Amino acid sequence: MTAAELLSVAAFEEGRHAHAFPTFGSERTGAPVTSFCRIDESPIRSREPISAPDALIVQDPTLLHQVDLFAGLGDDGYVLINSSRSFDELGLGEFAGRFRPERLLTVPATEIAREHLGRPLPNTVLLGGFSSLTGAVSIESVAKAIRDKFGGPVADANVVAAENAHEYVQRERAEAAAHA
Repeated sequence: MTAAELLSVAAFEEGRHAHAFPTFGSERTGAPVTSFCRIDESPIRSREPISAPDALIVQDPTLLHQVDLFAGLGDDGYVLINSSRSFDELGLGEFAGRFRPERLLTVPATEIAREHLGRPLPNTVLLGGFSSLTGAVSIESVAKAIRDKFGGPVADANVVAAENAHEYVQRERAEAAAHA
């Protein structure tokens, strides 16, 4: 939920309209949560869940084969997964084949978060990676949203973690392009 909220604030920083909201089932406390973020150039009137997303950020890779996370995602969609493993290693090789490879990436967000935050909190790390992968928002806007939300040393560490993920994605994409 925090990641969707921060993404919407980053979009707002860039003069766009944004709306972030979670959806909860009747599951137990601690059950998986789906959060959505709409970003548009004009006011957003819809409050419905997003059935055809342009991009997915998967924070918990253990859900990959338990829930249909990719329902409604078009072939030109973006997918960012919190993992140090490849799509093939995650059992998604065949699935990945229908997408543009430059729009699919795994990022070791939990490891980056542990390194910079001392805790396995991948939210801001994934937003930095998402910024680099999609260009939907700038890393500067993500950093401002983080600083506005947290402040002080916590914000500083989260900004560094997000920037680290942003750079990681840039390196991975450059390396993939060099091998293509």
